[in-house]
Amino acid sequence: MRRTSDTSRRRTMAGRDPREAHRTATPLELFVDLCFVVAVAQASQGLHEALADARYAHGALRFALVFFTIWWAWMNFTWFASAYDPDDLPYRLTVLVQITGSLVLAAGVAHAFDRGDLLVITLGYAVLRTALAALWVRAGLADPARRRTTLRFATGVTVCQAGWLSLLLLPAAARLPGIVVMVLAEVLVPVWAQSAGMTPWHPRHIAERYELFTLIVLGETVTAATVAVRGAFERSHGTGALYALAGGGLLMAFAMWWLYFAKPAHTLLASTHRAHRRRFTWAYGHYLVFTSAAAEGAGLATYADHLTGRTAMSSAAAGLAVTVPAAVFLVTVWAVHLRPHQTRGSEGVPFAVAGAGILSAAWSPAPALVTGLLLAALVAVVTLRQSRSDGQAAPE
Repeated sequence: MRRTSDTSRRRTMAGRDPREAHRTATPLELFVDLCFVVAVAQASQGLHEALADARYAHGALRFALVFFTIWWAWMNFTWFASAYDPDDLPYRLTVLVQITGSLVLAAGVAHAFDRGDLLVITLGYAVLRTALAALWVRAGLADPARRRTTLRFATGVTVCQAGWLSLLLLPAAARLPGIVVMVLAEVLVPVWAQSAGMTPWHPRHIAERYELFTLIVLGETVTAATVAVRGAFERSHGTGALYALAGGGLLMAFAMWWLYFAKPAHTLLASTHRAHRRRFTWAYGHYLVFTSAAAEGAGLATYADHLTGRTAMSSAAAGLAVTVPAAVFLVTVWAVHLRPHQTRGSEGVPFAVAGAGILSAAWSPAPALVTGLLLAALVAVVTLRQSRSDGQAAPE
């Protein structure tokens, strides 16, 4: 009888148990991630081309905006699915509509970078976000206890989509202020909605979903760097600088992975970070984690272009394309993901030293290799400290 009741509750979308055992990502969620990879790759490629053409501010601004739409759509679906996921036919079809919107968004990335044409990317974003609003309405109908929260989400998401579509009617000069307003409105919707009550999200599930997206953006970095370095080797038949770039890029990817997974996020989300302020800081702070990881692939590809003479940018500018994303990733991972685990302020000193060294590496002959070595040294320090801490905590 209990089994039948649980099945019925899930089908009516009344909310999942936040203490559910063995909660993991579903095949549908993994499929969503796979399709969002397309948009991440397009954004990274757009940044690479903008940097190679010396359009630094232009490329960085458009990359930040494009990646915001990717990250925000993915994150909002993730938190919704952690609380409400009946896995029935209507739910699956609605999520497939969201996937379709993400692919339309990905198709519009090149237009957004090249000509500032936001039509396709906005339409794709509106499709996937409107489908999510429909899911929030359905959750509200099935979960009376949290109806205020779910309907606030549905209202906020719908109003924001109307705002994004209205921006297309504005003259080009007025769009940037409008975009700033809309981004602010988007990030305030969850704060406003959850002030009426928390949805039943699952700490381990959320931690795993963020870990999987981190793997996605790191994988995109490895892919972009591999393709660029391979092309550079084919054009120049190999030089010492290219070998240093390839080795350094690989070392960076390994170290970035190691640092992110040095501490489990679910322990925070299940305890101190259930409070709104800390939870939102952790969730929103990952925008910089994901953005910098994706930008690193573009930076490594840009430096490969510099070594083979395919871009006129200076050595320092090419070096900064490699080191700035790495430094942002390092500082943000420490601030939002690792620092809450630390008990002494001195534990942050190695991260500060490594970050300063990484930025300075832009002026070295091999910025990727120096950055990789600094990150590897930091991994060694973190691992040694963790081993000592675990040894002291172990019972005799």
